[in-house]
Amino acid sequence: MDGAQATPKVKTSVDDGVGIITLSDPGTLNAAGLDLMGDLTAAFEDFAYGDKVRAIVITGEGRGFCSGANLSGGGVAGRPQPAAGPNQSLIGTFNPFVSALRKSPKPLVSAVNGVAAGVGVSLALAADLAVAAESAYFLLAFRRIGLVPDGGATWMLPRLVGKARAMELMLLGEKLPAKTAVEWGLINKCVPDAELMGAAMQYAHALADGPASLGLTRNLVWDALDSSWQAQLEAEAYAQGAAQRTTDAREGVMAFVEKRPAKFTGR
Repeated sequence: MDGAQATPKVKTSVDDGVGIITLSDPGTLNAAGLDLMGDLTAAFEDFAYGDKVRAIVITGEGRGFCSGANLSGGGVAGRPQPAAGPNQSLIGTFNPFVSALRKSPKPLVSAVNGVAAGVGVSLALAADLAVAAESAYFLLAFRRIGLVPDGGATWMLPRLVGKARAMELMLLGEKLPAKTAVEWGLINKCVPDAELMGAAMQYAHALADGPASLGLTRNLVWDALDSSWQAQLEAEAYAQGAAQRTTDAREGVMAFVEKRPAKFTGR
């Protein structure tokens, strides 16, 4: 129909300093087509670089968190590729987004409400804290379609669970239940389905109530995963200098001296 506009594939809301981003294409279990990724990128940038919120939660609507790239609707393998060279959807869309998550100036929480498959696993694990419902599971079944894990999965998985388990997940392509994901150290917490958003929001509000230095801290930890000892010491020194110049640091010291709880503003 002329003049018709596509329905946004992402919903956003704000709850007391926490920005909630909900993937909203439940008919595909929130498959990551280029349209959804465009909406997701815009929502993330609005929260991460604006003044609306101090922490961010990413979750999915319906029975899935994210079922992976939309193979029939412009995902990683959903459109023609050049005869040689890298996958253009990854280079142009998916890789910049997961890289933006890694460099986020604000803490991130993922609330995995159902299947997280393919690049959906990468989206879930790119958060700083990950909570999953008991019915949720993680699946890297690229072998079934003749493709390779992407979205940073081959970088994150070995660092989170070790080479042996990472190989098992990616080479065999079997489901990893949320409860086992906790035992393996892949995620932080597994809760009953009805308690998922409550648990995720508890994390998020604790982050939103914290000082501006939490953003510096989460970036230090991400960078440490592939940094040398000396480089990390130097990075800590620079981050500490930046933290000391914040209003929150001054408030924190004053509250300590006055023996009262600090009231941070995120600045």
